[in-house]
Amino acid sequence: MIDLKKPLPQELIDLPESDFQMVQSEEIHDEKFQTKPIGFFKDAMIRLSKSAVAVTSFTIIVLIILSSLIVPNITGYGYRQQNIAAKDLPPRIPLLEDIGIADGTRVLKNRKKEALSDTSRYPEGSVLEIVREFEAKGVAMVDVKVDAYVYAGVPTDEYHWFGTDYLGRDLCTRLFKGARVSLIIAFVSVVTNVIIGVIYGAISGYYGGKVDIVMTHFAEVLDGLPYVVVTILFMLLLGAGITSLILAMCVTGWIGTSRLIRAQFFRFKEREYVLAARTLGVGDIALIFRHILPNCVGPLITRAMIAIPGAIFSESFLAYIGLGIAPPEPSIGILLSDGQNVLLQYPYQTFFPAVLISVLMIAFNMFANGLRDALDPTKRGEE
Repeated sequence: MIDLKKPLPQELIDLPESDFQMVQSEEIHDEKFQTKPIGFFKDAMIRLSKSAVAVTSFTIIVLIILSSLIVPNITGYGYRQQNIAAKDLPPRIPLLEDIGIADGTRVLKNRKKEALSDTSRYPEGSVLEIVREFEAKGVAMVDVKVDAYVYAGVPTDEYHWFGTDYLGRDLCTRLFKGARVSLIIAFVSVVTNVIIGVIYGAISGYYGGKVDIVMTHFAEVLDGLPYVVVTILFMLLLGAGITSLILAMCVTGWIGTSRLIRAQFFRFKEREYVLAARTLGVGDIALIFRHILPNCVGPLITRAMIAIPGAIFSESFLAYIGLGIAPPEPSIGILLSDGQNVLLQYPYQTFFPAVLISVLMIAFNMFANGLRDALDPTKRGEE
């Protein structure tokens, strides 16, 4: 018998090839691939492109982003430009005004009928029709429909697509300028939170033990800080502005991402390929960022996409309660806050910002849902 504890004899090592015989079949019946191999992300993009809801949502997001970059530069009005004579004008849009939509008209209620002939109060051509006639204490009164632009003395070739605010500033310009500001705040804060959350969660999940316990408890303490209080502190320290809002969103905004990455690291760090790489002498940094983290990309991208509308809503909420950027800089939240003060008199000042933020929130959420399904590895290869 051969003693396995001792080296093998040389005659057992130097065996001639004639002593070996191939036992498998000469013909290999492996099937050939009928199509080109598809990687994980390419397969995910193919499935994402087949989702009509996701594609439509992505198109809407791109259009809003492009509009926020282009529209403020082509309206002909500055977002700070004021014209008190043109304050609170209703929307007026070319072509649509010909069919009675967004035609710049307004109904003035409870006006004395005899005053309609006073051209100093009602310039020629401003009165379009009398909507209702009635008497009040023996005085003839009317509700009259007027061309608000002629009535305010604004040139007839001037158009304000979304109307004007209480200072005569063009709402279309301010809305898309505000959308640009809100999107910048959202994207910068989300990217910052993702970077911090990935690094923090990766270290916590990879090392585990006491390191994980300390880091997890520290994150829990931060998560208990009141969000509004943190924002107020930054406002007092740095003043109202984009920087204060971004920093306030980044104090605790990364905690959710770190928890996601920590859970993913606990899931993958004991896999065979990680143990094999560690056995070969691969360092901790390479193991974290090269071998484990790529497996977390799918859930990470999905969470980032969902976080963007959340950041937009947070910024709008803070601006709505008076903790936004300093005037006259616009944002969606500031426009909503200004519009709700005159909601009954001039509802369009609230309508357009409300529609834009609603479309943004829905589009980002629908696109994030489509992205989540596309990056789901259990659905890989499905048509």
